[in-house]
Formats: sequence, C-alpha cells, structure tokens
Amino acid sequence: MTERHYPIPPQPDDDPRFSFGLIWDVARLLEQHGYPPIDGDDFVDLRQALYRFLYTDRDGGAS
Repeated sequence: MTERHYPIPPQPDDDPRFSFGLIWDVARLLEQHGYPPIDGDDFVDLRQALYRFLYTDRDGGAS
C-alpha cells in the first residue's frame, strides 16, 4: 500500500489555498465533466466535503 498524503496540516484558517476560488473551480470542473451545476446549498456541501478530505483524519478529527 502506498503512503497517504491526506489529510494535511494546516487547518484552512492557515492555508490560503483553501479559498472560494478553489471550491468554485472544483464545482465548474465537475460541471464540465457532465455533472449538474453546483450552487446554493450544494456549493456549501462541496466545500465541506473538500474540507473533510483535505484536513480531517479518518476518525473525524482535525489532522
């Protein structure tokens, strides 16, 4: 099994890469691949899902 790289530190308050622009780009990329448009509450859910993937360990705590 290969070494995992996620979750990563630091938390988003310290990470300028985790921005509205990042979530917007991911949403548009999904749409370009044929998924329905993401807006409103779906945009909030996408942000939370990316946060969990990037920063939360498997037990639900911050890395």
